[in-house]
Amino acid sequence: MHDSLFARIEAKRDDLVALTRDLIRFPTVNPPGEAYTPCAEFLGQRLAARGFEVGYHRGEGTAGDSDRYPRTNVVARKEGRRPGPCIHFNGHIDVVEVGHGWTVPPFEGLLRDGKVYGRGACDMKGGLAAAVIAVEALLEEHDDLPGALEVSGTVDEETGGYGGVGYLAKQGFFSRPRVDHVIIPEPLNVDRVCIGHRGVWWAEIETHGHIAHGSMPFLGDCAVRHMGAFLQKLESELYPALAEKRTEMPVVPEGARQSTLNINSIHGGLGEDFDGLPAPLVPDSCRLVLDRRYLIEEDPEEVKREIVALLEGLKHDREGFDYALREVLAFQPTMTDPQAPVVRAVSEAIEEVLGRPAEKVVSPGTYDQKHIVRVGHLEDCIAYGPGILDLAHQPDEYVGIDDMVASAKVMAAATLALLGQAGGR
Repeated sequence: MHDSLFARIEAKRDDLVALTRDLIRFPTVNPPGEAYTPCAEFLGQRLAARGFEVGYHRGEGTAGDSDRYPRTNVVARKEGRRPGPCIHFNGHIDVVEVGHGWTVPPFEGLLRDGKVYGRGACDMKGGLAAAVIAVEALLEEHDDLPGALEVSGTVDEETGGYGGVGYLAKQGFFSRPRVDHVIIPEPLNVDRVCIGHRGVWWAEIETHGHIAHGSMPFLGDCAVRHMGAFLQKLESELYPALAEKRTEMPVVPEGARQSTLNINSIHGGLGEDFDGLPAPLVPDSCRLVLDRRYLIEEDPEEVKREIVALLEGLKHDREGFDYALREVLAFQPTMTDPQAPVVRAVSEAIEEVLGRPAEKVVSPGTYDQKHIVRVGHLEDCIAYGPGILDLAHQPDEYVGIDDMVASAKVMAAATLALLGQAGGR
């Protein structure tokens, strides 16, 4: 149906690979937010050369923004020759830290065995590059498209998205009438349409104690032991209860179809940045950060109450137990209607390109759809892109070139459908 368009995208294979490698070479590590501005400008300059109107938007006042680490986002728009809807492709340019275990250079964009390696290759610079190639091929193939096409490169998705899509959504960049459909090329596998994500509630819990000499702990009150009592409550009461909570959301992988709780970090006593011998002290503070992922069937307030109930029970039953709780972030689950226009268009394009039905899934973790739906009030939003979900944040992260080409075809064909065009024969 789209033979000419697909052939054009195939001819851009080398350009797609080169663009992916170029994006990987910007070490946009978050935190703290390295190289955001040069990466955004690189993307903006490419799109400006192809006739897009380009703007740079700093998420001033958002977490982490500073003159040293400005939260620089780029938004590019190309108006069609006649009225019609706007399709927006949003990709985040930030990546997580490199970590240990790499056998290839993380920021060179190594090309080997049909794959491009590097931090962010899968999550999600390969997807962003595929979206750019899809849009460029469309504009070359059709000089009379209606509506508008937008591409954005945004920041801070890995730390909540507040300085990126969250900031832009508050400015109206992800609301009607400006935008009608949004595709986020996250790595959920090339034959899947991701229609939403589970909810998340992060909290920091601090248990309090009383400092004393370590040789006389009976004169103090150990905050770490109090935290240990809380951890035991989680093990004996909350974890078994969470294992019983199941969802009808098509969450992948299967293990994420239940409620989950991860202990993100824990620290008590002397600071970790000191490499000398420890002082003999009873710790008077212990802090823990928990990461609770919950289901669309659950009440967000109940998620918090479950934790508070355990803490209050310990305060009542355990001598000297006291605590403070601080909410770090919270996002409710979201799920786009499986029959929404963007879901149908991408699903049909997947079947055309790959020759098999699309699988509709829900992500175990959140991504920037949360801001588009909750802040921008734009429901017609999905994630679709190349890359294997399990590779995200791993050492030796990579994206397959064939998958990038296929996803570019899918995005281009879906865009034509959403614009009401049949062209490309």
